[in-house]
Amino acid sequence: MTGYYYINEISLKKPPIQLAFEILRRKNFDTLVEFCSTVNGKSIFFIFGDSTVDPGNNNYIQTIQENRADYKPYGQNGFFEVPSGRFSDGRVIVDFIAEYAKLPIIPPYLQPSTEFINGANFASGGAGVLPETSQGQVIDLHTQLKYFEQVQSSLVEKLGDGPALKLISEAVYFFSIGSNDYMGGYFGNPKMRETYTPQEYVGMVIGNLTQVIQVLYEKGGRKFGFLSLSPLGCLPALRAMNPNANAKEGGCFEEASALALAHNNALSSLLTSLEHFLKGFKYSNSNFYTWLNDRIQHPSKYDFKDGINACCGTGPYGGVFSCGGTKAVTEYSLCDNPNDHVWWDSFHPTERIHEQFAQALWSGPPFYVGPYNLEGLFFENEKLTISDIVDSVDDVGPSILA
Repeated sequence: MTGYYYINEISLKKPPIQLAFEILRRKNFDTLVEFCSTVNGKSIFFIFGDSTVDPGNNNYIQTIQENRADYKPYGQNGFFEVPSGRFSDGRVIVDFIAEYAKLPIIPPYLQPSTEFINGANFASGGAGVLPETSQGQVIDLHTQLKYFEQVQSSLVEKLGDGPALKLISEAVYFFSIGSNDYMGGYFGNPKMRETYTPQEYVGMVIGNLTQVIQVLYEKGGRKFGFLSLSPLGCLPALRAMNPNANAKEGGCFEEASALALAHNNALSSLLTSLEHFLKGFKYSNSNFYTWLNDRIQHPSKYDFKDGINACCGTGPYGGVFSCGGTKAVTEYSLCDNPNDHVWWDSFHPTERIHEQFAQALWSGPPFYVGPYNLEGLFFENEKLTISDIVDSVDDVGPSILA
């Protein structure tokens, strides 16, 4: 079997249409469905990250209330029947990407009885690239990688080595992580600030991220997407903590935003290098910093009314993280219409922002996404559907199935 792979003892070394005929001749229609999802180059979806893309994994771990969102008013727009654990008034960016990719919403990896045939979401609110970030309270990136390895093993067991490798190699791997390493892991950790310069710390974060990307590449991953960091200093929570809030910076904590920009620049350089050195490596990187900053500074240009204050929270800018009343500070206020706001709570944007940037990642201009957009990564291969096969059989005639 060296060099080929099999589905139910049918060798895939033959041309696709001939294989389809053989499967139909055996009247094995379950195998036909499985065949179409493997030879077509179907792109499934694996997600690694933090609260920006957590679909509810933190519902299933022991953690602090700040790292959970499975209570009202989270999810209040009603798309989900109950609060799902997403840090939003509704969906998050990867939910829209899955829709555009013609996939179902990718469920939390830790959700019981989850099937992984369309991918898996390992993200965890509060997580960082570094294991030390929120240690013991989240699923850090390296643990998320271990969970992926378990999914890979289950796909091999279900499909066999060859088909599983094909799914893995044609999957899209999406990363949205790093903010917590800087907000809590660096600015919130005096020891880290004493030990590392900002440049050294960025290098450590990028180095750990590189290790994870390389492992996924070695396991067959070739297509990667990245949500770059936002202007962190303009989050309502960091505005509220900014010692220079009344200065010319306009309230944004510029030191935090500068660190986010340094991270984004280092990530961009890394991806350019990986594309050069790793054969077949393709990626979609985003300019989320500039995109979001424009909406923060000029909300009316994009039909928002408020780019500064959180819809849900309390204190200056709504920057006290009290949304839902389950944390140390229980008092919070809630705006009338989250769609008017860039920010949902003290740290997280509204569903409307998630949807708009998902559209930009999917098919936006090169200034915001490149060198590939996500549509290009998901749909780079032509699809062979069951109807195509049946139509071909009709053209040839029934004798071939005899």
